[in-house]
Amino acid sequence: MTRTEKLLAELIALPSVNPAFAPQGGASARPVLRSNTAEGGQARLLRFGEKQVADFLASVAAKAGLEVEFQNVLPGRSNLIARLLPQSKIRQTILLAPHLDTVDADDSQFVPRRKNGRLYGRGACDTKGSVAAMLAALCELTNMGSRPAETQIVFAGLIDEEQAQAGSRALVAQASRLRVTNGRDVRATALAIVGEPTRLRVVTAHKGSLWLQLETRGKAAHGATPQLGRNAVREMARIVCALETDYAERLRKRKHPLLGVATVSVGTICGGAQPNIVPDRCVISIDRRTLPGETEPGVRCEIAAWLRAKGLSAKISSAKLAPALPLETDPKLPLVRQFLRNVGQSRPAGVDFFCDAAVLAGAGIPSVVFGPGDIAQAHTTDEWISLASLERGQNLLLNFLKSLP
Repeated sequence: MTRTEKLLAELIALPSVNPAFAPQGGASARPVLRSNTAEGGQARLLRFGEKQVADFLASVAAKAGLEVEFQNVLPGRSNLIARLLPQSKIRQTILLAPHLDTVDADDSQFVPRRKNGRLYGRGACDTKGSVAAMLAALCELTNMGSRPAETQIVFAGLIDEEQAQAGSRALVAQASRLRVTNGRDVRATALAIVGEPTRLRVVTAHKGSLWLQLETRGKAAHGATPQLGRNAVREMARIVCALETDYAERLRKRKHPLLGVATVSVGTICGGAQPNIVPDRCVISIDRRTLPGETEPGVRCEIAAWLRAKGLSAKISSAKLAPALPLETDPKLPLVRQFLRNVGQSRPAGVDFFCDAAVLAGAGIPSVVFGPGDIAQAHTTDEWISLASLERGQNLLLNFLKSLP
């Protein structure tokens, strides 16, 4: 077993489920305890929250000789920041930024299993595989004693990517966390590599994610006399049909060279109280994947105008805690080009999913997405990562870090 595989197996065995997925939802929900049956099992572990993983990684980083600190973000939840300082004056900063949280799972998924060249377990590819590859590469660089002369490398294990990206938002809100505290000069972060399962492709563009709520209002009446009421569910049914057909077709006419088309999907619907009452209210939530250049106010105005043109009406509001914007980074930036060359990639790639990269880019940090694993395995009951992909990802990252001035 290689050091990177061992590190990933240890990470999988430490649950770090986003508290938003706790019973009754939200970070204030009562934590669920479990018995860890993994080899060398530890006492009962908290399933929800990133603290155990952050503490474990801090220990690994400190033993390797990295400077370690925590950034408090939410109660009991902190970003982990580990930095490798250069030999002399800092001229640029490179940020390695995977997230520590996962979606929920049953107990068996927190026991890492190796089979047929794969490592199974919750977070194996999304995105503890990236955590292991990135930190292992940085630790190996440190142990080699050949740290860059003028480049500071910062590993930031971020919380809450699966919910509201509180970790990346806090990091850019306190930009000093990416700087040294001893008064040495430092320029802005030159490049962020955000860890996600991209099949080891360098991604310079991803879609944004808008969650919108549409509400129709009607008039309640007795089910025996429905003609005296106005059915809000019926009105919403017309809207759902139109969104999934006419509006979706309209979006298919917009194409991005790396991302393809924008999309819309109706995810939830709720209306009515009981069968013998004409419903006076119906609510749907939709997932609208945006392309670079699209904004939430613009999309809301577009949908409202489109509904009016169809003779339909609904109140539109946001259902996301914070904006989730699309990413588009110029692949001609020198460090992006250098990273592409190191990976052996001739042109950049795009992905459909949203991640922390857009948050960092929105704060002026040129950002790309990169990591071992395939997004098709993320959030599945048998989540896995190819161990060959994990090792290759670690080596590619190490070679890039070694090439920095």
